[in-house]
Amino acid sequence: MEIKCAHCDMKSPAAGKLSLQETEKLSGNCLTVKFKKGDSIIKQGTYSTNVVYLRRGHVKIHIEGPYRVQVVRIVRSPSYLGLPTTFGDKVNHYSVSAIGECEVCFIDITTFRMLLTTNSDFSYQILIELCKGELELYNKCVNRTQKQIRGKLADMLIDFADNIFKTESFNLNITQEDIGNLVDASRESVSRVLTEFAKDGIIEIKSKRITIRDRQMLNNISRNG
Repeated sequence: MEIKCAHCDMKSPAAGKLSLQETEKLSGNCLTVKFKKGDSIIKQGTYSTNVVYLRRGHVKIHIEGPYRVQVVRIVRSPSYLGLPTTFGDKVNHYSVSAIGECEVCFIDITTFRMLLTTNSDFSYQILIELCKGELELYNKCVNRTQKQIRGKLADMLIDFADNIFKTESFNLNITQEDIGNLVDASRESVSRVLTEFAKDGIIEIKSKRITIRDRQMLNNISRNG
């Protein structure tokens, strides 16, 4: 599927810093692919020759640990997914799977690195994205290790509403086991606390759809941990 980068409506801030000639170079070395729910976009342990840009949709980033698969982040578009590999050892250290229909741009890694070295504004925007992602992971790591299950689930629901789905009523297209991995809790604990939240009128659950009904109470639970 060919989409000209110059006319893309989901262009990254970094790509917006490219000249017309550089944009054409990017477009000529980029392929857009559609994925369905559950499809693997990046596979851990494989050799990478591309930078991956999530143009539309939502994905989960997960790592195969010594005992189980650990869900690290849920990411919404638009966002780069393969930046650490760009500056690392060329091997993917995590997997990325679609949690709904997605459009992904695969950018030739040599072309991407060339743009980094020739356009400082492009490089600066990429650096900003890397820093934001790192700070987000630090904050989530602290919350996951120091908060109780109620506080961690409250954090997750707030993050989904504010940053991932951008609405307080959303379809939760991941399993309760995935949620447990995301907040370091068992599937049973996740199910129990979500049921408690629903009984207390904090959220409403209809099949896979969750609606936040009492944001103030959810904020209080998050704040108190």
